Amino acid sequence: MVLDPRDLLKGYLEVSSLPMIYYKIDEVISRPNTSMADIGKIVRQDPGLTVRLLRLANSAFYHFPTKIETITQALVVIGTQQLRELVLATSIVNLFQGIPKELVNMESFWRHSIACGITARMIASHRREAHVERYLVAGMVHDIGRLIMFKKIGDLSRSAMIHSRSSGAPLYLAEKEVIGFDHGQMGRLLLQSWNLPQSLEEAVAYHHRPSLANHFPAEAATVHIADILVNALQWGTSGTHGVPPLETAAWDLLDISPSIIAPLINDLRGQIHEVVQSILGGRA
Repeated sequence: MVLDPRDLLKGYLEVSSLPMIYYKIDEVISRPNTSMADIGKIVRQDPGLTVRLLRLANSAFYHFPTKIETITQALVVIGTQQLRELVLATSIVNLFQGIPKELVNMESFWRHSIACGITARMIASHRREAHVERYLVAGMVHDIGRLIMFKKIGDLSRSAMIHSRSSGAPLYLAEKEVIGFDHGQMGRLLLQSWNLPQSLEEAVAYHHRPSLANHFPAEAATVHIADILVNALQWGTSGTHGVPPLETAAWDLLDISPSIIAPLINDLRGQIHEVVQSILGGRA
């Protein structure tokens, strides 16, 4: 029997849509003449989101010299466009419940994902990309398809992980061999169902093979490099055994010097725990 990844999303109500507050914020930010007060009013409807955003605004992530005490101040520091990305990132964390513990430790999964997001954002900042928070989101959700697969086809996912460990094959290739598709494809379908940007879809779909990205290869390459660094540093895991192979074309495309890696890692060490706490709250 050949599995269709689209079938895994059918009837899966827990992740069939993003929280309504994300769509409300997206709508308000897209309007002309929207004020900070308008946006802040919506954010304050969700006390948990309010706390997470204030923690993040006060974290080493932004290096703001004085304490941020209100959502309006946080919006000034973060920016309205970046707020939309952060709301998306922090909301997604809360969507996935009931993943079998024998398949993945969710704290470790999100630690890996958040670290990848921070790293992707840093690389994008170094390259002077615009709207770098979108790279945070791309890094955070790069393995999100794996959560659907753990939830819906746990036995096959376990078999793919065992095959990867025994054969030495990268997990995404083991998934294709055992299941017929990989977590990147699964993640792309989920993001499409949420009507999220194509740049995010491609970064997720091709984070192991960024050269296959037709429209947004730089985004896919950035997440690719970030994922490899975070796996090498062993900051959490999403189920991968070892470090995924580097696609050298991705490194060449980004045109970054190896000399940035050591300072980047030092910056990461100073941020990761605080940002994980900000996004995950008491669960980290």
